[in-house]
Amino acid sequence: MPIVNIPETDLKRVVIVGAGFAGLTLAQKLAKQNFQVVLIDKNNYHTFQPLMYQVAMSGLEPSSIIFPLRKAFQKNKKIHIRIGKVLEIVKEENKIVTDIGHCYYDILILAHGATTNFFGNQSLAANSLVLKSVGEAMHLRNEILKDYENAVITRNHNERQPFLDTVIIGGGPTGVELAGSLAEMKQDILPKDYHELNASEVDIYLVERGDRLLGTMSEKSSAAAKKFLEDLGVKVLVSTALDSFENGVAKLSNGLEIESRKLIWAAGITGNTIKGLTPEVYTRGNRLIVDTQNKIVGSDNIYAIGDISAIITPDTPNGHPQVAQVALQQARHLANNLIKGTTIPFKYRDLGSMATIGRNKAVVDIGKLHFNGFFAWFVWLFVHLAAILGVKNKVFVLINWLWSYVTYDQSLRLILKAETKEE
Repeated sequence: MPIVNIPETDLKRVVIVGAGFAGLTLAQKLAKQNFQVVLIDKNNYHTFQPLMYQVAMSGLEPSSIIFPLRKAFQKNKKIHIRIGKVLEIVKEENKIVTDIGHCYYDILILAHGATTNFFGNQSLAANSLVLKSVGEAMHLRNEILKDYENAVITRNHNERQPFLDTVIIGGGPTGVELAGSLAEMKQDILPKDYHELNASEVDIYLVERGDRLLGTMSEKSSAAAKKFLEDLGVKVLVSTALDSFENGVAKLSNGLEIESRKLIWAAGITGNTIKGLTPEVYTRGNRLIVDTQNKIVGSDNIYAIGDISAIITPDTPNGHPQVAQVALQQARHLANNLIKGTTIPFKYRDLGSMATIGRNKAVVDIGKLHFNGFFAWFVWLFVHLAAILGVKNKVFVLINWLWSYVTYDQSLRLILKAETKEE
């Protein structure tokens, strides 16, 4: 296995695995200091995941929520970006093995995030639709639109219904936002694009195992989200689990059986594991146990931040929430400690939670303040627009949102297929 081509230097080398919110923020901080930074990711871009569902629902193009990594560091020559997948960590040699070669490090930071958790159900993994990458968002968009096209040419009602009905498993922010977007598509788009179809035949089911939606938010916001969705026609089923999904039939714990070609799984995530770390450093959900300096337990120079990490304390027995704000704060905190040589413990400051259900409908929790409706929706728009990387991306997203708001429509409903030249 060759050595990854990285210039030799007297600077301390920090290798960061993953360019999500945590990894990218840390790289931006350290690249301005006296370090050589190596950023490794399987993609050459950063994805703004909170808006992934809008790509899947034809509200935004993928280019609006992704940002090229090299463009983010054009003016900094102390950072080296490599596109590859980390296969193994060799701790005793301070080395990582990737599919493009091996690389030595002085400090290793793991920020490679999490993937969809199917809880060992291989049939579900093979047959459901997920939303953890841009590719998966585009695939979901294609499947939704192709099913509408198939519904148009299907005469028999019983045969047509599976093309129209959608089951979403998981009542967290992703599930709620997907359900709201689908409901608005049913309400505003189907009557115009597919006037041969009866929109009242389209059923959207949101299934949550817990006793309420948005379980990490306040009960007030949970209740408001449920009402907003039901007002849009979504069939919300709480305290209900998915028993199985086979042959296009979703069987639920309440006895209901739903025929659908589209079951969207948004019910959990699990950490991406890397060979070379012992089982003792993992906790629930394949998260890496780290101390209050974000250092992996039992390690001297390996850290973990973002969704893959878990600081286990009496106050956080399951770690912090796997949300962007935790990742960003961990990255800034670790950067300050590495730059200053300090060991200040990490303390998470909860800046609030929010979710949007649709046009003029959102819920926001900030401390003891809980509000919903148009103002909450406006706050959600402002916060997400401000967080997107790149001025061009901000402008494109804003234009798309304004156009959609004024016209109740969007022109991005394209079925895009990857084709190869025939031999």
